[in-house]
Amino acid sequence: MISKENLDEVDSKGMYKIYDKWPEIAKEAYELDENSIEFENIDNIIFAGMGGSGAIGDIFYSILSKTDKHVSVVKGYHLPKTVDSNTLVVTTSVSGNTSETLTVLEAAKKIDTNVVAFSSDGIMEKYCKSNNISHKIIPQFHSPRASFTAYLYGMLKILKPILPINETDIQESIEKLFELREKISSSNLSKDNPSLDLAEWINGIPLIYYPWGLQASAIRFKNSLQENGKTHVIAEDVVEACHNGIVSWEKSSNVNPILLQGKDDYEKTKERWRILKEYFNSNGIEYKEIFSEEGSIITKVINLIYLLDYTSIYYAIIQKIDPSPIPSIDFIKKRSTLG
Repeated sequence: MISKENLDEVDSKGMYKIYDKWPEIAKEAYELDENSIEFENIDNIIFAGMGGSGAIGDIFYSILSKTDKHVSVVKGYHLPKTVDSNTLVVTTSVSGNTSETLTVLEAAKKIDTNVVAFSSDGIMEKYCKSNNISHKIIPQFHSPRASFTAYLYGMLKILKPILPINETDIQESIEKLFELREKISSSNLSKDNPSLDLAEWINGIPLIYYPWGLQASAIRFKNSLQENGKTHVIAEDVVEACHNGIVSWEKSSNVNPILLQGKDDYEKTKERWRILKEYFNSNGIEYKEIFSEEGSIITKVINLIYLLDYTSIYYAIIQKIDPSPIPSIDFIKKRSTLG
């Protein structure tokens, strides 16, 4: 088991301390006295962002997937051809200097569509002021990835007039974050901490299996393990994997399968989970099961992200890797046109 001393010694910038505050950050961001945006006749929303900002788009895609809003997520430089006057383009860059997202923002400005941008400052804020584009400032906590709940709940508040999301679902998700913190935070470094238990179990390359609806949690976990733990990670849709990826297990490897499951997954998906576990058991392949919380889709997704993000921090500490520095990403940014 790790100790508080281990956390303080390895985590040089105290990232874990921000994660301990995630529930308060979420609550304060949603209750912030910030003007909401008003756009009429929006039937198509495009979320543009990279890394942690892109993961926010993935969450909005998940929680709006069963509504009449058409949602797309852009992780790159190009807007889809479907953009029109009834489209809202939402660009998010915590630093405000993400080259891909700035390119999308510039492209959206040139066509007849609606745009709103979110950042802590940076080039994005300056560009929006110069071009009369709606821009909302959300503060950064430690780093873009650690600022996740501030941005998600701040954006939920500001975009609320155009989002068909129940207020009770949002409040439930925040309440569950407070409950989950008691189990996974740095104040409970015991064997009954599920985040720490999973981090200690990973001893090879994690392979994250996920069902439709929980992709946002799986991709975020992959990204967080890569950034915080500096390790290779694989993420696969469980149903698709049963048509191809399953064959990889015919050869022994140091891959660790992690099964992210929803409490109310589709019946046929549950069948695939049963078959996959039967296959693993019959072939002596050890795996870990992680289940979502009960509740709305936003509760399921955000609480899984909280549990799994903390896993990535504990994994880094166990490996004696400082989760904060990301020199490889800095290398890319310094050589990109816009940073």
